[in-house]
Amino acid sequence: MLRKEVKNKSRQKRHLRVRKTVTGTAERPRLNVFRSLNHIYAQIIDDQAGKTLVAASTMDKEIGAGVKYGGNIEAAKLVGAAIAKRATAKGISKVVFDRGGYIYHGRVAALAEAAREAGLEF
Repeated sequence: MLRKEVKNKSRQKRHLRVRKTVTGTAERPRLNVFRSLNHIYAQIIDDQAGKTLVAASTMDKEIGAGVKYGGNIEAAKLVGAAIAKRATAKGISKVVFDRGGYIYHGRVAALAEAAREAGLEF
C-alpha cells in the first residue's frame, strides 16, 4: 500500500470514531470539513433529516474567483467566512464542528476560525 493510502485509511478511521459521538440536529447542525490537495469543502448538515442545509467550497464561482489556488490557508479562510455568511442567512447560528478526521491545524483550523469570526458559534 502507498503511504498516501495508509494516511487516508487512518483519517477515515479517526473520522468514524468522531462520528460516533458528533451528530447534527435541527437545532445544532454539524459543520463538516473535507480537504483535498487542491480544494477545501464545508457543509452544514442536519443528520436527523439527512439533509445538507448549507455548503461552500473553493469550487464555488464567487470563492474561486477570489483565490489563485484552492488548497491553501487563504482559500480556507474564504470558505469559512462564506459558510458562516450563508448559514446566518438561513438562520443557523450554532453548529457542532466535525473536522473529518483531520488534525485541527493549518487549513482546517483556518476555516474554523474564519467561521467563528463571521458569526458561527461552536
